[in-house]
Order: sequence, then structure tokens, then C-alpha cells
Amino acid sequence: MPTLILGIESSCDETGVALVRAPDGAGVPGLLAHALHTQAAMHADYGGVVPELASRDHIRRLLPLTNQVLAQAGQALAAIDLIAYTRGPGLAGALLVGAGVACALGAALGRPVLGVHHLEGHLLSPFLSSDPPEFPFVALLVSGGHTQLMRVDGVGRYALLGETIDDAAGEAFDKSAKLLGLGYPGGPALARLAGFGDPAAYKLPRPLLHSGDLDFSFAGLKTAVLTQARKFEGAPCEQQRADLAASTQAAIVEVLVKKSLKALEATGLQRLVVAGGVGANQALREQLDAACARRGVRVHYPELHLCTDNGAMIAMAAAMRVQTGMAAPRLDYGFDVRPRWPLDALAA
Repeated sequence: MPTLILGIESSCDETGVALVRAPDGAGVPGLLAHALHTQAAMHADYGGVVPELASRDHIRRLLPLTNQVLAQAGQALAAIDLIAYTRGPGLAGALLVGAGVACALGAALGRPVLGVHHLEGHLLSPFLSSDPPEFPFVALLVSGGHTQLMRVDGVGRYALLGETIDDAAGEAFDKSAKLLGLGYPGGPALARLAGFGDPAAYKLPRPLLHSGDLDFSFAGLKTAVLTQARKFEGAPCEQQRADLAASTQAAIVEVLVKKSLKALEATGLQRLVVAGGVGANQALREQLDAACARRGVRVHYPELHLCTDNGAMIAMAAAMRVQTGMAAPRLDYGFDVRPRWPLDALAA
């Protein structure tokens, strides 16, 4: 099987490239090097991602990042055995850049290419950590665009347990941050401000917390934050903003924690994997760790620097798919992308 895998991620506003080495046999693949460029500063002036600008920036960054990763790993371009890229979901133009570069490199080197599901990359990213999980487990995929609970029995064996019916948790963070006048990206800015506030200062809703299912809803929370912000006389003082940020974060985190515990109870599993950008939130980690420790449940996270979109998770997913026989690399350089691609529809 291929041993040296180049991973390319370009689904939205981060350009990631990485090299992963897959051992012979059943060992866990290991990360050799990775490089990441975030477009946050470029999009900040617009308050969100501008797709055309994102695509153009991926074009500028991909080859220099590839050279950087090869130099870090001490590897030549010709040593690559397989090139993996994000096929979807994501922004169509951004995905096409990564797919085009990957297939061009594959054709030039005579190496196979493999399109990877972005969310499967997130799902399997904790296997790159110093404490990798074991199958089966419940996975909480929580990011700017996705909030889902999955049962994971192996590579490619995913069952959807619940998902958001409107805004994702990351969107709730970002939109609430915008209402508070915080910069882009809003989620991390809101989390930092929340550290100075009282999480019990404002009574905000916990949508679908007692719905009896494992679905999520965060659009109503955003509306409640807007309503509360309008009650401030004039511009809110810094403490009011911090208290509202802390209360917002507390509402989001409580829903994520309790729904995750319900998923563990429903499946009878004793292992939880948390993946996606919101998985870096410190309050979420602390509360999940505490709640799961009381129940004897193991919790696994990606390394903090691998929580956001990155090439390492794409290379890792490709390595594990090939390693388990779920995918066969092909010398086929025609490609398409799938901007919308449900993870539970991914063929095993």
C-alpha cells in the first residue's frame, strides 16, 4: 500500500498541506509534517468568507506550502506515493483549486490520487493525537458549518444520530460575536471575552435540550442574544459584553455536552471523540471532560493545532481508508467536487 501520503485541504478559508506516513500492516499512520495558512485576516474586512477571494488565495498558497512541508519532512516530491485532497463538502471554487492541484501533481508524478470527505477527515483527526481512540465510539462533529452526532464503528461505518436543524454551533458563536461587535473570526473572540464574564448573568435559551432526540438548533439562541443586546441602554459597557459572551458560550456548551451524554447513553458506548474547530473551545473541553469522567467515559480530541481545517486530517483519512481496504488509489486524474456531501452518505 502507499506509505507516504500528501494531503491537501482547501474547502473554505484555510489552506493546509501535510505528509503522513502509513506503516505496513495495521499500525496507526503518523504525521511527518504539516503547514497551514489561514485567510482570517483577509476576510476580516468583510465580516465573513468571500468565496472568490478564498479560491484565489488557495491558488497562491498551495505549491509554496507543499514545498515547505516536503522540506520540513526531508522528503523529495518524487517520494510521494499517494496524493489526497478534499473533495467536499465546502465552497465549490475552493474545492476545485485543491482537487486541480492534487490531480495535476498526480499526473506529473504518475502517482494515484484520492478524494476525501472533509468531515471524515475531522472525524479521524484524533487518531493523529498522542492518545488515539479505538473503535467504536460516538463522535461529536462541531464546527462553523456542521454540528452532528455520529456512531462510528470503523472507517467508513458511520450512522447519523442527530444534527442541527438550522445554525451550527460554530455559526452561533460567530453570529453572536458579530452582534457583540467582536471581530472575525468571531468564535475565538467570543470565547476570549467570555473568560471575563459571568455565565449566569443572562438567562438564554437552550434550544431542543429536552426534545427527546439528538438534534440541535442554535438559530433561536442567536435571536435571544440580539434581543438582550438591544436592551442595553446605548452602547453596552465592557462587563455587559463579557457577561453576555459568557452566557452565550454557556448555553452552547451545555447543549453540546448534554446531547453528547444522551448519545453515549443511547448507544451504550463508553468512548467519545470530539472533532472540528469548536472542539478547541476550552469551556467545552473542561465540561465534557468532567461530565464524562463522572461516567467512566473516555474523551478524545485532536491536538489543538489540528482542530481547524488542515491537510493532516485529509492525509490521515486517506491513509486509513487505503489501509482498511475501503479505498483503492487509482491513476485517474479526472475529478469532480461535492460542495454538499452528507457524511452518512459516504460509501464504505
